[in-house]
Amino acid sequence: MEHSKLTYDELLSENHELRLQLEEANDAFQAIRTGQVDALVMQGENGHQLYTLKTADQTYRMFIEKMNEGAVTLNHAGLILYCNSRFAEMVGLPLEKVIGLSFGTFIPCELHDKFNSLIKNAWQNECKQEIELSSKNNMITCLLSCNTLELDDGVALSIILTDLTVQKNAERELKIRNEQLAEAQSITEKLNDELEDTVKSRTADLLISREHFKLLANNIPQMTWTNLPDGKVDFYNQRWFEYTGLKPTNTDSDWQTIIHPDDRPLSMEKYKSALQTGEVFEVENRYKRHDGVYRWHLNRAIPLRDEAGEIIFWVGTATDIEDQKKELEKKDEFIGIASHELKTPLTSVKGYLQIIGHKKEILPDAVKQYIDKAITSLNKLQWLVNDLLDVSKIQAGRLEYSLHKIDLTELVSLCTENARHIYPSHVFESQPETGLFITGNEERLEQVLMNLISNAVKYSPANKNIIIKANKRRNKVRVSVTDFGIGLSEEQKGRIFERFYRVEDKKYMSSGLGMGLYISQVILANNGGKIRVDSKPGKGATFYFDLPVSK
Repeated sequence: MEHSKLTYDELLSENHELRLQLEEANDAFQAIRTGQVDALVMQGENGHQLYTLKTADQTYRMFIEKMNEGAVTLNHAGLILYCNSRFAEMVGLPLEKVIGLSFGTFIPCELHDKFNSLIKNAWQNECKQEIELSSKNNMITCLLSCNTLELDDGVALSIILTDLTVQKNAERELKIRNEQLAEAQSITEKLNDELEDTVKSRTADLLISREHFKLLANNIPQMTWTNLPDGKVDFYNQRWFEYTGLKPTNTDSDWQTIIHPDDRPLSMEKYKSALQTGEVFEVENRYKRHDGVYRWHLNRAIPLRDEAGEIIFWVGTATDIEDQKKELEKKDEFIGIASHELKTPLTSVKGYLQIIGHKKEILPDAVKQYIDKAITSLNKLQWLVNDLLDVSKIQAGRLEYSLHKIDLTELVSLCTENARHIYPSHVFESQPETGLFITGNEERLEQVLMNLISNAVKYSPANKNIIIKANKRRNKVRVSVTDFGIGLSEEQKGRIFERFYRVEDKKYMSSGLGMGLYISQVILANNGGKIRVDSKPGKGATFYFDLPVSK
C-alpha cells in the first residue's frame, strides 16, 4: 500500500514494527560480534591476503551473508577487508569491487568530518550513529553500529549497516499526520473553548429565559436535552427530533425507547446513579435513527446548580461517535490479525533456538549466553503478542474460559515461587492464609497475579521488596500485591485500567503496551471480581482484587 494512503494508526504501527526490526538487528550484531566470519579476503600489495577470525563458526558466517543488514570489516586505514552481499547491494557495486576500497568512498564529502569522528571513537568504544551512505543511484540513511573485532593478524573494526529508508519515510509521514492532527486538535480545542464560553455567557440568561437556551441548543450539531432533578426530561433540541423522527409532544420517556436493547441496562444504571450522586453523567450507547439504523453516541450531562449548590436542572448532549467506533474496530481487527500472524513465526524461531540450545556442549560459552538471552527476549515478545490476542478477543466478545473450584492459596504460593525465579533481584514476601477456595479459571487468574507482580517489579527499581497477600474477608477472598516504587497520581489512578495506558513520568520510562491491567480487569470481572488500587506518588502502590468464596 502506498504511504500516502496509509492511515495514521497504520503508519504508527509500521513505524513501531520498523523500530522492533532495528532493535532485532542490533541484537543480532551483539550476538555475532565475538566470532562469526571464518575468513576475510582483501587485495594487498602482494595479492589477496586471508584474515581469519578467532573462534569463528561457519554457521554465523552464513548468517551474516544472509542477513538483511550490511556487514563490513575495516582495518585501521579504513580499507574494507570484508563485506557481505547486502552491503554490496546497498552501494550498488559488485562484491569483488567493494573489497579493498576505502569505506570513506561511500560517504558524501560534506559528512566526512562526522564519519571520521565516528570511526575514531569506534576504535575506542562501541558506538552507533545515523549517517548518509552514497550508493550508485541515491543516498541511503543508515544506522552504523560499530565495534572492534579481533583477527589473527590484529584488531579490525566491524560495522553493521541498517537501512533506515522505510523507517524515515514512515517518520516523515507520521510527522505530517501529527502536524495535521495537532492542527485539528487545536481547532477542536478552540471550538470547544468557544462553546464553553458561549455556554457560560448564556447560563445567567437561561435562568431568566428558556428561549435563549433553545436558540443555542437548536444550533449545535449534537442532540441536546435538559432534565429536572428527578430525571424527567423537559426539553429536546431540534436536532433530536430530526435524528429520531419523533414528534415534539410528550417525550419524557422517548429517549429510553430508542436506546439499543443491549445498551439500555447500563445507560439507565449510570443515569440513575448520576441523579442520586450529582456527578457528571457519561455513557456510550446506540440510538436508533428515524430510518431504523443504530448509531453510537457519547452521552454527557452536567448539573446546573443554584447559589446554594442545589441542582436546578441537568444539561445533556449526545455526540455521534459512530465513525470513531468503526475506526477503533478496524484497529482491533488489525491487532487480532497481526497477533495471529506473529505468533507462528515466533514459535518457530523459539523452537529453532531451543534445538540449538540442546547442543550446548559443542557451542562456545558466548554463543550459549546469547541463545539464552534470545530465548528470554522471545518470551517477552510472546507475552506481548498474547496480550494483543487477548485484547482482540475481548473486543470481539470471545474471551471465554471454563470456571471451576481452585485452591487460591496454592495458586498464590506458586506465583510467588515463579516470581522469585524470574526476578531474582527482588525480595518477595508472601504468607497466604490456608484453605482459600474460589470458583474461577486457574490459568487466567495466574495471568492476572503474574501481571500485578511484573508491574510491581517494573515500577520499583530502587526498593526491591514486594509483599503478596491473600486472606479471607467475610464471604470474599482478597489478593493484594504491594510495592514501594514510584507510585501513582490521582489522574493516573483514574486511567490505569484503560486500554493502552502506560504509567510514565519524567524520571522513569516503562516498556510494554499498556494492556496488562486492562486485560486483568476483564478477566476478574468474568470471574466475579473487581480490581482496585491504593497509591500515592513516591510511596508505592497496592493493587488488590476480591473474589467470591467458593460454596
